Amino acid sequence: MGRILVIGSSNTDMVIKTEKMPAPGETILGGTFLMNPGGKGANQAVSAARLGGKVIFITKRGNDLFGNQAVGLFMREGIDTQYIVKDMELPSGVALITVDAAGENSIVVAPGSNGNLQPEDISSKILKAGKCDILLLQLEIPVKTVEYAVHTASQYGIKVILNPAPATSLPDDLFKRIWLITPNETEAEILTGIRVHDVPSADDATESFKKKGVQNVIITLGSAGAYVRSDKFTGMVPGIKVDAVDTTAAGDVFNGALAVAIAEGSDLEYAVQFANKAAAISVTRLGAQASAPYRKEIDP
Repeated sequence: MGRILVIGSSNTDMVIKTEKMPAPGETILGGTFLMNPGGKGANQAVSAARLGGKVIFITKRGNDLFGNQAVGLFMREGIDTQYIVKDMELPSGVALITVDAAGENSIVVAPGSNGNLQPEDISSKILKAGKCDILLLQLEIPVKTVEYAVHTASQYGIKVILNPAPATSLPDDLFKRIWLITPNETEAEILTGIRVHDVPSADDATESFKKKGVQNVIITLGSAGAYVRSDKFTGMVPGIKVDAVDTTAAGDVFNGALAVAIAEGSDLEYAVQFANKAAAISVTRLGAQASAPYRKEIDP
C-alpha cells in the first residue's frame, strides 16, 4: 500500500443536537452536547487510518489543551504526527455545530492556527524524498499553502487529491497539477459555474474540470452517490440508503476512504463504491472523527 499524506485543518467540534435550527435572533433549547475532534484535514486523516491507510498528517495546532489532545488522539489512531506544527500565538481551531432532527447540520468555524499554516511549515523533504504516494488536501488552510503543496507534490510524481471544501476561487494553473478533484454539488458549481442538480449537469461539470486540466473528477451527490469521470470509467456510482443521524463528516470520511482504496491500487469506480460504504456508515453516527468506521465494518 502507498503512503497517504494529508495536509489540512484540525478543530475541536462542539456539537448540539436539536429538533430544529434556530431562526436568526431565536434561542432554542437543544438536547445532547458532544465535544469531538474535527476539522476536514483531521477527519480525513483519521478516516484513512481507521480503514488501514498508512497516514502522515500535517496541520498547525495551538499551544493549548485542544491542540495537545488532538495530537494524542492522532497518535492513538496510528497516524504519523512528527510533522505537525505548533503555533505559539494563535489558538487551535474550533467549530460550533448544530445538528437537527433530520441529521442536517449548520457549522461555524473559528480557524485559529489552521489559518496560519504557511508553506514554510510544510517539510519539503516529505514531498521530495518519496515518503508518500498520495497527497490529500482540503481548503480549510490558506490557499497559498495548498498551492505550494500541490506544485511541489506534482513535480515529484505524487498523486494529488483535492477536496475543494469549503469552495473558493483557485488559480487556473493549479487544476493542471491535480490528479483527482472531489467537489460536492455546491463546490462544483462555484468552481465551474455549472449548477449540478442531476446526472447530465454533473457530466457537464466534470467535463469542465477536465478542460481545466484535472485528470480525474468525482462529484459527490449526497445519498444519491457520486458521478465519476476518468479515462477508464465515466458514470454514476449509486450511494447506499441509510437513516441519517448526522451528516457532519460524511464528505471527509468519503475522501479518506477514497484515498485508501486508491493507495491500495483500486480503480476509481471501485474506490467510490468503497468510499460510499464508509460514508453511509458515518452518517448513522453522531460526531466527526467519532463517526469514521473501521475496516472490519466495511470488509467484515
